[in-house]
Amino acid sequence: MKYLKYILFLLLIVIIATAIYIAVQPNSYTVTRSKTIQAPASLVYNEVIDFKNWEDWNAWVEEKPEMILTFPEKTSGVEGSYSWTDDGETGTMKTIAANPNTSITQEMQFGEFPKSDVMWEFTPNEDGSTEVKWTISGKDLPFGFKAYAAFSGGMEKQIGPYYERSLELLDRKVVESMKQFNIKVDGITEYGGGFYMYKTTAATGTNISEIMGRQYGEIMSYMAKNNIVQTGMPFTIYNEMNPETGNIIMSQAIPVMNKISVENDSEVLCGYIPKTKALKTTLKGNYTNLPKAWEAANKYLAENNLEQSELHPFEIYTNDPGNVPNPSNWITEIYIPIQ
Repeated sequence: MKYLKYILFLLLIVIIATAIYIAVQPNSYTVTRSKTIQAPASLVYNEVIDFKNWEDWNAWVEEKPEMILTFPEKTSGVEGSYSWTDDGETGTMKTIAANPNTSITQEMQFGEFPKSDVMWEFTPNEDGSTEVKWTISGKDLPFGFKAYAAFSGGMEKQIGPYYERSLELLDRKVVESMKQFNIKVDGITEYGGGFYMYKTTAATGTNISEIMGRQYGEIMSYMAKNNIVQTGMPFTIYNEMNPETGNIIMSQAIPVMNKISVENDSEVLCGYIPKTKALKTTLKGNYTNLPKAWEAANKYLAENNLEQSELHPFEIYTNDPGNVPNPSNWITEIYIPIQ
C-alpha cells in the first residue's frame, strides 16, 4: 500500500505538471509559408480563388487520395467554399473576402477544432514572378486543442510541411499550364483588308519582343495625340525575314477605319492591305511558339503547291495579354497571302 501511495502521488504530480505545461502554451498560433512562382500574380490568384483547383495541389489530398472532397455550386470568389472528410472528421473552407490579384481571406473549420483564419497574399516582382504568402492563424484555443498541439509538435510541425509541399505543387501546376500550346493550319481564307497605322524597323530573334513593345507604344501615342481611333487588334507585317541570320524587317501596325494623312517627317505612317486570299494558321499559346507555327504554315504551303503573293505575310494578336494572364490562352493568327 505504501508503494502504491507513492506511485499515485507521482502520477498526480505528472498530471498536474502536464496540465500546467498545457495551460501555459500560447492561446494563439500563426503558421506562414512563402514561395516565389514564375508567373503573373493574376494567374496565381485565379488558380487559388477557385476551390475546384485545390485538389491538384493540395498536399493533404496528395498524401491521402481517398479523402472525400465535396464542392457546392459556388466554389470561386467571395462566398465560394468546399468541404472534405478525412478519417470521419469533416472540414470546410470558405472565402470571405478577396482583393483581385492581391489577396484572399478565408475561414477554415475542421471537426471540433476552433475556426482558423487563412490569408493569401500575392506580390508581383519586377521580373514578372509573384511572391505568394500563405498564412493560417487561430486564437482563443481551448485546453484540448492546446494539448493536441503541444504533444503533436506544435502547429508549425503539423501544418508547415503541408503548406510547403502545396506551394511546390501550385508552382508546378501554374508554370506547366503556361507552357501549353496548340497550332492549327486553318486553310485558305479571305482576309478583308483595310487601313492601318504602322512603324517599320529592324530586329533580330533576340530583341524582337522588346522592339515590338516599343513600336506599339510609339504608334499608340501618335494615335492618341491625333485622336485616331483603333478599329482592330494589333498585327505585325514581316517585310523581310532571313532565316539564316535571324534578321527581320518588320512593321508593327494598328487597324484604323480610314486613310490617315500624316506629317512629312512622321515615322508613323498609314498603310493599306487590300482584300486578299491567304493561308491562315492559328497559334493558341505563348508567342515563343510562333516559330513553330510559321514552320507549320510554310510546310502546308509546300505540301499543297501554294505560292505566296507579292503581299507580305503578317500575324494578328487577337487578344490582349494584359487581359489574359495565362500565355497558353494567347491567340495569334498568321496570314500568308497566296496567289
